[in-house]
Amino acid sequence: MKKEYFAHETAVIDEGCKIGRGTRIWHFTHIMPGSEIGEDCNLGQNVVVSPGVKLGRNVKVQNNVSIYTGVICEDDVFLGPSMVFTNIINPRSSVIRKELYVTTIVRRGASIGANATIVCGNEIGEWSFVGAGAVVTRPVKPYALVVGNPSRQVGWVSEYGHRLSFGSDGFALCPESRVRYQLVNDTVSKIID
Repeated sequence: MKKEYFAHETAVIDEGCKIGRGTRIWHFTHIMPGSEIGEDCNLGQNVVVSPGVKLGRNVKVQNNVSIYTGVICEDDVFLGPSMVFTNIINPRSSVIRKELYVTTIVRRGASIGANATIVCGNEIGEWSFVGAGAVVTRPVKPYALVVGNPSRQVGWVSEYGHRLSFGSDGFALCPESRVRYQLVNDTVSKIID
């Protein structure tokens, strides 16, 4: 059967994983058995995808990212260079806790910046933006912009990644897409015209 994805000759692709059509896997990346990678993904160099990981369509994984068992990324997720996932709340070298991996879900369109850390068990909301170096210790709302250690929400972003400025009427306009958003009860939604 013809392979429908590209893998650099230095990549290690274990048997028993699923890789979607059009995906590109670069230097020194390791795809482990039982992982699922959707169509049109791009995995940079020195990436590890552990067993049971699920990546949706068009997920971009930059260099030096390890995606551990328990992580699920929906479509259109961006994982910045050297960002970190965890999968055990209280890891100890001398205590085996493989049966206690905690699930982390990164919802559609979310971006996680370079060197950010995502503590396991937290959901990263759709179209949210985690700033570079942030340490996420609690769930991130859809369209939220979070920064710092521990991360705190400092605003909202559009699906194009622009910061939104809501007027007193509760509406904001993305400067690039010209799509309107509404803020009601600390929840942002896109206005479909």
